Amino acid sequence: MRRSSIFILLIISCSHFINAQQDPMFTHYAFNTLAINPAYAGSRDALTITGLHRTQWVSFEGAPTTQTLTAHSPIIKENIGIGLSLLNDKIGPTNTSSLYLDFSYKIKINQRAKLSFGLKGGLNLQKTDLTSLNIKEINDPLFIEDIKSEILPNFGFGLYYYTDKYYVGISIPKLLENDFNENSVTASTNLASEKKHYFLIGGSVFKLSQSIVLKPTTFIKITNGAPIEADLTANFIILERFWAGIMYRTGDAFGAITGLNITDQLAVGYSFDFSIANTTVKYNGGSHEIMVRYDFIFKERKMIRSPRYF
Repeated sequence: MRRSSIFILLIISCSHFINAQQDPMFTHYAFNTLAINPAYAGSRDALTITGLHRTQWVSFEGAPTTQTLTAHSPIIKENIGIGLSLLNDKIGPTNTSSLYLDFSYKIKINQRAKLSFGLKGGLNLQKTDLTSLNIKEINDPLFIEDIKSEILPNFGFGLYYYTDKYYVGISIPKLLENDFNENSVTASTNLASEKKHYFLIGGSVFKLSQSIVLKPTTFIKITNGAPIEADLTANFIILERFWAGIMYRTGDAFGAITGLNITDQLAVGYSFDFSIANTTVKYNGGSHEIMVRYDFIFKERKMIRSPRYF
């Protein structure tokens, strides 16, 4: 049996998972918060740019690869935040691209706590490159033409409550359940439809000693027709420079995460997680992520607040 046939069979066996949990997963979710919740925009009191690359299920042909680039900053006396989120997600021959603008408004609850309201709006495009597949029947009419959707709008909202010691947030990044099939610019209708996702995030920090801080975080995902999925992560931050920890994704994966604050402004991170799901564990060599984040300090500020945990 050809590798392309094996790939198609595996995709079919994983179809319930793919359809139910469409949005890309991130082990670095706590470092990529703007991609999850627009209310996070501007909360770091600097112009923050974060890039992330994820290669999922290594050695599994056609496995997902994802890239995100986010930028956000406070404006107008720091009460308002704006952001930009770019995403490129590829699985097999299907590629989804999106561009979103994020807006937040912050209310000061007390000297330590703030509540942020966030809105996001943007555009999505999906394309399936069927001509790239290595098929047995070269002239098969189902595979001679690529499928491309129209550029479809969507919008979402979020809430984010945070202090120096903990945070909690809830968001629905996409309120519209666009049907790419109905909005295909070609005659074929083999694209997917978007599903509404409900996200809950939370985290805290605990000082264990003068040099070690424990930072537990969680990311809970709820989608109609699928089990609730939760990411649980425990990071140990050493001397405010180096971090290392473990993660567990319910019913899916175990992993490890590590990183370094090279300077007060520049941070890099790496993670590896290994799938334990029955449908994929035999066919992949784990998933890798690389994260880079940089905080541009505004001229009027002499220094960035340190330490910065969220």
